[in-house]
Amino acid sequence: MQIILTRGLHAQLLALAAREAPREACGLLLGEAQEGGIARVAALLPAANVDAEPQRFFEIDPAVLIAATRAARLGGPQVLGCYHSHPSGVAAPSATDAAMAAHDGKLWAIVAADTITWWRDGPDGFEALSSPVQQG
Repeated sequence: MQIILTRGLHAQLLALAAREAPREACGLLLGEAQEGGIARVAALLPAANVDAEPQRFFEIDPAVLIAATRAARLGGPQVLGCYHSHPSGVAAPSATDAAMAAHDGKLWAIVAADTITWWRDGPDGFEALSSPVQQG
């Protein structure tokens, strides 16, 4: 799978993660899945981290997820996946991430320090993806 996003979105994702530290930042990746395994990320939709322990875990505000899903059904951008940060960890899925994953093929972007890694939540677990092609 090839991911495409702008340099501005890359910078915005790093800034959102830094702003929320020491809490885990989280939100949705919106855009368009195209033929040939290309995912074009067009926007980030930040969400409140409603987990009881937001310094260690994340849970996207369900109202944000429901609203984005409804908007997609009405012709808005698709929910390609989610992003979250690991303020004191590494930019890779944690054991908790693996346990909470839906195995639905969605994208996950994980931010730690100044690093963003990309993953596909596949039926057999997380699959590492190459860094996105940055445009603009």
